[in-house]
Amino acid sequence: MAKRRAREDEEDEEEKEEDEEEKEEEDEEEDKEEEEEFHEEEEEDVEEETQNEAAEEYEQYRARRIKENMERMKNLGLVELSMKLKPENPRAKGSVRAPPHKKRPSSEDPPRRSSRLTTITPVNYSEGRQRNIREKPPKDMEICIPEGEKPEVYTKEHAEVLGDCKNSWTLLEDGYDEEGMRIYDPYYGKSCHQCRQKTICKHTECSKCKLVQGQFCGDCLYMRYGENVIEAKENPNWICPVCRDICNCSRCRRRKGWAPTGAVYNKVLEIGYKSVAHYLILTHLQKEKGDESSGDLTAGSVEPQGGSNGTTEKYSQAEAKEQEPGGCDCEDDDASSHENNPE
Repeated sequence: MAKRRAREDEEDEEEKEEDEEEKEEEDEEEDKEEEEEFHEEEEEDVEEETQNEAAEEYEQYRARRIKENMERMKNLGLVELSMKLKPENPRAKGSVRAPPHKKRPSSEDPPRRSSRLTTITPVNYSEGRQRNIREKPPKDMEICIPEGEKPEVYTKEHAEVLGDCKNSWTLLEDGYDEEGMRIYDPYYGKSCHQCRQKTICKHTECSKCKLVQGQFCGDCLYMRYGENVIEAKENPNWICPVCRDICNCSRCRRRKGWAPTGAVYNKVLEIGYKSVAHYLILTHLQKEKGDESSGDLTAGSVEPQGGSNGTTEKYSQAEAKEQEPGGCDCEDDDASSHENNPE
C-alpha cells in the first residue's frame, strides 16, 4: 500500500510539472506574439511618419516653386498683362452660348439704289413661307393615295359593317400625362394594331378573334374607323375592323397589295367624312356606281357627327396630334414612321 501511494504521488508530481511546463511554453508563445505585433505596429507607425514627412516636404517644395514662379511672372509683367486680357464679366462655368441669331429681312421694302429699279415693283421672295401651318385645307382639295400592286376593291358588305358612335371622342387625352406627352410602357402597356404603340390607355377587345389584332387605342379607333372605344368596350359583341375586313392599317393594306394611306384624317374630316374607313369605302363605291347612286350611299354616313362645330373641333385636335413631336401619329399608321416606338 505504501508503495502504491508513493507511485501515485510521483505520478501526480510529474503531471503537475508537465502542466507547468506547458503553461510556461504557452506564456512564452503569447509573449513572442505580443512582441511581434508591437514591432509590426512600430514599423507601420514609422512608415506613416516617413510618408507624412515626404508629403509635407513635397507640399513645401510645391508651394516654394509656385511662389518663385509668381515672382518671376510679376517681374516680367505677365500678371498685369493677363488682367488686362481677362474679360470684365466672365461667363458662368457650364453655360452654353446661344448661336448667333440671323436677322430676317425687314418687311419694309429695301431702298432701291439703282434708278432703273425704282419704277419696278419689288419681288417678295418670302411670300411662300408666310403660309400658316395650321391653315385648313380647301373644300375642293384632293386626297392622293398611291396606287398599290392591286386595285382596291370594296362591296356593299364593307359599307354595311362601317362603325359609328353615339358620343364623340376627345383626342390627345386618354393615355397622355399632364404635360400632354403620351405614356409608353413596353411591359404593362397594350399594343395598338393600328399605330403599333404600347401605351397605357383604353384598348378594344374583339369578341370574334380575341387576339392582339383586335386591340385598338381610342384615338386610332375614332380617327380611322369613326368609333368610340368606350362604347366598343361596353358592347360584348363588338368585332374588330380586321375581322370585318375593313382594317386600313399599313400592314393589312400591304397584305392585300394596296399602298398605305398616310396621314389623311384631317383632309378626310374636312371634306365631310367621319373617318378614313368611311372615306375609302364610300368613295370607291361611288366611283363604281356613278353619280346617280352617290347620294344614297352617303346619306347618314358622310355627315360628320356633331355638325360643323364638331368638324372644326376634331380637325384642330387631329392637327395638333400630327404636329406633336415624338407623339403617336395614328393616321400615318406605318410602323416605320413612329420614331418613339418602344416595341
